Order: sequence, then structure tokens, then C-alpha cells
Amino acid sequence: MRLMTKKVTVYQLVGHRFLGVNEQGDKVMIDGDQPATGPRPMELLLMALGACTAYDVVDIMRKKKQPLARYRVEVEGVRAETHPKRYTHITVTHIASGPGVTLEALERAVELSHTKYCSVSANLNAEITTRVVLEPWEGE
Repeated sequence: MRLMTKKVTVYQLVGHRFLGVNEQGDKVMIDGDQPATGPRPMELLLMALGACTAYDVVDIMRKKKQPLARYRVEVEGVRAETHPKRYTHITVTHIASGPGVTLEALERAVELSHTKYCSVSANLNAEITTRVVLEPWEGE
């Protein structure tokens, strides 16, 4: 079994403002100063979870031949009051619509993502709750 490794570098720009760079050279501002020029590290963690599960759900729904026309993931985290102030509970809400998309298929895609495929979710030490909202499809 071959292990996959990833490496990123985080450069301090000034104060609590940092630039994260991956091996391909993609960059993201990470900010703890005011006014902020980018998300804070803990916000990035929520974004990573949302993007990871969204990636899975989009692929699963496409394979089910129910591609999503509109889709967003809202992620809300509750943090502990004491250090290290980790997320203790995270709610991930998947909101989608599309022609022929069924609630059952969407719920199953979300379940598969969160229980089997999403590597970000698997790395978190938080209780993660999912919600699924299928909005009515009004084609454009």
C-alpha cells in the first residue's frame, strides 16, 4: 500500500496574517488580524469540511443520474470555551435542487459522504450532524 503525502507551507506575512501555499502553488490568505483579508484557520476547517463533502455529493448524484442544478453546503461549528477551543459539534446542511432530483437520493449521497468518503470529516474530533434540504426545482 502506497501512502499519499501532501505538503503545504504557511508563511507569516505580518502579525497574525499568513499565506498558505500548496505544492502546486495555489494560495490562500489566512488571517487573524483586523481588518481581515481572509478566513481564520478555524473557518478554513469548516470550509474544508463543506468542500470535501460537496465534492462527494456532486459525484454521487451524477453517478445516480440526478445531477444537481443548484447546490450549496452550509457548515456551522460550535467551539469549546476552553483551549484548544476545538469544534465540539458541527452541523452540515446540504441544500440542493435539480430536475428529477429526489430527496431519497440526496440523503443517501450525503450519508455516504459523511460515513465513508469525506476524509476531512474522518479527521475531525467533533460530533457531526447532517441535514438535507431539497428545494423545489423551477427550471431556468
